[in-house]
Amino acid sequence: MALALEEAQRAAERGEVPVGAVIVAPDGTVAARNGNRTRELCDPTAHAEILVIREACRAIGSERLTGFSLYVTLEPCPMCATAISFARIRRLYYGASDPKGGGVEFGPRIFTQPTCHHTPEIYGGIAEKEAAQLLKAFFEARRNGD
Repeated sequence: MALALEEAQRAAERGEVPVGAVIVAPDGTVAARNGNRTRELCDPTAHAEILVIREACRAIGSERLTGFSLYVTLEPCPMCATAISFARIRRLYYGASDPKGGGVEFGPRIFTQPTCHHTPEIYGGIAEKEAAQLLKAFFEARRNGD
């Protein structure tokens, strides 16, 4: 999760919502790491999770990341949760919960839907305080015009 927090910090420095993600291969190597880039790429789908899923899939030459783990600093939104399911990611570790925009613990709870094809093992609250503090500081600065 430390690497995901680094990516979240980098995203904040770029003016993006500070969310970072890392995908780890079954052998423990980092397959991909990135932070949000929606503003930079003018792409509403350029969430950290989507970017690392795309990169890891390209690297292994498959649309499936069976056995891979995803670490992300914020509970994935419904779009990202669906992508996680489609990629067949084995384990999802996330930091802060997202009562407003989440899709795992809150919101539509994608992995509990009958239309969900794959449910990863889910571990929430990993480095939750650090992840939440990054988000809080980012949005406070935005409200204060910093």
